[in-house]
Amino acid sequence: MLIDSSRSRAWFRAALALFCFALWFSGPMGLQAQDAPAVATSVQNAATEPAPAALDPGHNAWLMVSTALVLFMSLPGLMLFYGGLVRKKNVLSVIAQCMGIAGMVTILWWACGYSLSFGGSGQFIGNFDFKFLNGIDPNATGAGSSFISDTIWVMFQLTFAIITPALIVGAIAERMKFISVLVFVAIWMFAVYFPFAHMVWGSTGFMCGGLNANAPIKALDFAGGTVVHMTSGWSALVLCIMLGKREGFGKTAMTPHSMVLCAIGTGMLWVGWFGFNAGSALASDAIAVNAFANTMLAPAVAGFTWAMMEWITRGKPSVLGLCSGIVAGLVVITPACGFVTMNSAVFIGLLAGIVPFLAVAFLKNWLGYDDALDTFGVHGVGGTLGAILTGIFADPKANPAVKAVQEGLLMAQIKAVLVTIVWSVVATVVITLIVKAIVGLRPTTEVERQGLDLAEHGEAGYEH
Repeated sequence: MLIDSSRSRAWFRAALALFCFALWFSGPMGLQAQDAPAVATSVQNAATEPAPAALDPGHNAWLMVSTALVLFMSLPGLMLFYGGLVRKKNVLSVIAQCMGIAGMVTILWWACGYSLSFGGSGQFIGNFDFKFLNGIDPNATGAGSSFISDTIWVMFQLTFAIITPALIVGAIAERMKFISVLVFVAIWMFAVYFPFAHMVWGSTGFMCGGLNANAPIKALDFAGGTVVHMTSGWSALVLCIMLGKREGFGKTAMTPHSMVLCAIGTGMLWVGWFGFNAGSALASDAIAVNAFANTMLAPAVAGFTWAMMEWITRGKPSVLGLCSGIVAGLVVITPACGFVTMNSAVFIGLLAGIVPFLAVAFLKNWLGYDDALDTFGVHGVGGTLGAILTGIFADPKANPAVKAVQEGLLMAQIKAVLVTIVWSVVATVVITLIVKAIVGLRPTTEVERQGLDLAEHGEAGYEH
């Protein structure tokens, strides 16, 4: 042991001496080695040509953060919100549908979706000038704003395209095949989403009052009342009616399996929504700040109001009611957030806690449709309400862009609402019939009773 210990100490002293010698010898070299990564990083990040003077790093950074926040709304926000509301035998089916939609829509967006949404000079649809994102340069500006990179503008809009069809999943949860959802969404994007993104947000769009002075309908939609919530909400209503009710609906208890997941998803949606709304200013300026504040105020008021409505009508305020009210407030303020004052946002939040509540609590039962997770009641009714309220409360004090279209704005908003409803409903009827003929819509009764998780994905969300 003495010999071994002596040898160990000898080896240790030799290694220590070698290390000290190497450190002394490479002192100047070591400083260069430490500095090298910084130089390499600078060279790696430097554009081959100077970035345009108009590209503002601060605005661009805010759009990058906003893009990540909007994706956060879908994954994991929406999938946890919806996942908690279904029965545990179907939780993975909802997660798979949200993730599958995210992947497929991204491919469509890259291939031609962005070009159809924001290319060309037509009123209703774009063209294929930017297919496969040809011509989209991270060093260029102007596609969305002169302050931000064209590439981050494309990615920001992609996150909107992802979450919109994913919202429809809530209405048809627990009873539509995975392949049927994907085929439906693929067709729906071309028939509904791409045209509406172009009509409402394209510079030559049919309903783009903010950018197109010659628009037949000079409507305003700051962050997606018509494009996102109305199209998905009204399409969801039609699809769930044509699909039929869940097996055992009205006879078997279909309560949410995890309100904890639902509440976590709600919080994630709210946080992500700041990117959704304030990011739509395309700059970190006063308009973005106002939209940010309104996105704080309206859902808070709506969530509280919805819970109070439940307390009055049902005797108890539920966590589900708080969650539903918060999401309803976010939906209703979305088209107006960058156009109204904070006081208006509070009033809008109050209405958002009342009108969608009535739709969910009473209208659904009166009409007898099975909107599993209340997509229509929250997004369809809420989006419609928000679009109309934008016409009432839009104020040049909040956004100077309102002044050019303020006269007759309410009527323009109503026209935009009607166009959105009719287009979404008719398109969804046709698409649903096509999907039914190609791949069918529903799984077998046995599969539906067993749950979609095991039957369609070969997995279970929980061991027991």
